[in-house]
Amino acid sequence: LFQEIVEKLIQVDIAENALKNAIESEIPTVRVVADEEFLPFKEDTFDLVVSSLSLHWVNDLPKAFREIHQVLKPDGVFIGAMFGGDTLYELRCSLQLAELEREGGFSPHVSPFTAVADLGHLLSRAGFNTLTVDTDEIQVNYPGLFEVMEDLQGKYILCMGESNCSWNRKPLLHRETMLAAAAIYQEMYGNSDGSVPATFQIYYMIGWKYHESQAKPAQRGSATVSFGDLAKIEGLLKRGKK
Repeated sequence: LFQEIVEKLIQVDIAENALKNAIESEIPTVRVVADEEFLPFKEDTFDLVVSSLSLHWVNDLPKAFREIHQVLKPDGVFIGAMFGGDTLYELRCSLQLAELEREGGFSPHVSPFTAVADLGHLLSRAGFNTLTVDTDEIQVNYPGLFEVMEDLQGKYILCMGESNCSWNRKPLLHRETMLAAAAIYQEMYGNSDGSVPATFQIYYMIGWKYHESQAKPAQRGSATVSFGDLAKIEGLLKRGKK
């Protein structure tokens, strides 16, 4: 974001401390403590809404998308990134297997995530069109399970603060269960150098609020070229070169 193209920036977060720690910018900035599900802005206010890795904390994701759509101007765009369903699958599986073995049952210790198959549908239901949804996976190596959990709880440099936010989660894990989980993690996913991987799946999404000036799909049956002809393109190009 550059001062030459952004007239005013509104930063919103439900956590007041997160706003206090935001990086200073030359762009005129207003910071607002608010819930994504109840945005305190008028309809048709913003040209652009950006969300980076926070939507997995939202209780009602469909409502948050509707709120974002409402505050956008016509032809405004929403660009977002959020953690996906395969995030931390190594940690989740190791903890579940250890709890089943040592305690006869398991409780989730990582916040739930949305499946990519649902994301486009949720955005469409909220009113967005010309949708683009993409996925990426980032793998980070750690010395072991305990370092992964310390990092997620915000005690290390990254300060992600990504522990489980469910109100009915199990409050603690027994020491024996944790040691068993660490051993399972190392055995099932460990690298040859002794480290263990932690996978973060990220969904990237772009959606536009409708405006009559936007490009529209051609009428059904108006195509002049068949998809069946795509297989012939390479041959036609070779003939053209000759």
